[in-house]
Amino acid sequence: MNLPVLHSYLIGDGVVAFTTTRQGGVSEGNYATFNINHYCGDDEKAISINRSALCNLLHITDEQLVYPHQTHQTEVRAITPSFYELTNDERNSFLEGVDVVMTDLPGVCIGVSTADCIPVLLYDEAHHAMAAVHAGWRGTVARIVVKTVRKMEEIYHTHPQQLRAVIGPGISLRNFEVGDEVYNAFREADFPMDKIAQHYPVSVSIEDRKTSDDLMRWHLDLPECNRLQLIDCGLEKEQIQLSDICSYDRCDEYFSARRLGINSGRIFTGILLKE
Repeated sequence: MNLPVLHSYLIGDGVVAFTTTRQGGVSEGNYATFNINHYCGDDEKAISINRSALCNLLHITDEQLVYPHQTHQTEVRAITPSFYELTNDERNSFLEGVDVVMTDLPGVCIGVSTADCIPVLLYDEAHHAMAAVHAGWRGTVARIVVKTVRKMEEIYHTHPQQLRAVIGPGISLRNFEVGDEVYNAFREADFPMDKIAQHYPVSVSIEDRKTSDDLMRWHLDLPECNRLQLIDCGLEKEQIQLSDICSYDRCDEYFSARRLGINSGRIFTGILLKE
């Protein structure tokens, strides 16, 4: 098997930060070829092989690779030494319904799984603390990134001026068409709609347009929504890296649920402080 192909980020000395691509694993079909997510329908044997390959590449053991079962909420879990005193079932329960994981333990790779949603990595270089955030539209409108930064302040005494952030691959403004209910959710949450929303022609053929050739739909810019949240928390724009990779446009390299369906693989965006 080929090694997993990673898209890497420079976020701090002694830190490995990355997003997996679709290349390098043994999964098949809409999961081909590299998927480590247990909750999207892939074959468990393939997941295990892929997971082992990633751990080998990162020079960590299987138990040092930690990621949650995400449910589009804003629950945060900190991985501490006590996590490793739990049984496997207790660890799984601890990570159930969680969309943010954080730790200051060296040698532990934390991460989140996405396929059009926005992954965000945070690293506090002063306190050697890190977080991985799954920001779909529901998490974004609930300001999950703001909650994460505040939690890092509480647990690790993080100062926003000391953070470095990565906004990883996800769906772009041009491809993220939404209904009025999603647009209104952001508007009612006081997001700056002039900065994050645009009208685009509806993505159906002319023959399917019943009333007008210029029918429009709202599109939202999820990466920008999360960037603005980081700035609201006190980060400067120079502290924030944008991958500028659209998973929808580049579904041959990165999984896209809108292109492939929900029964498809997930990319994994992770961060690891070397021991």
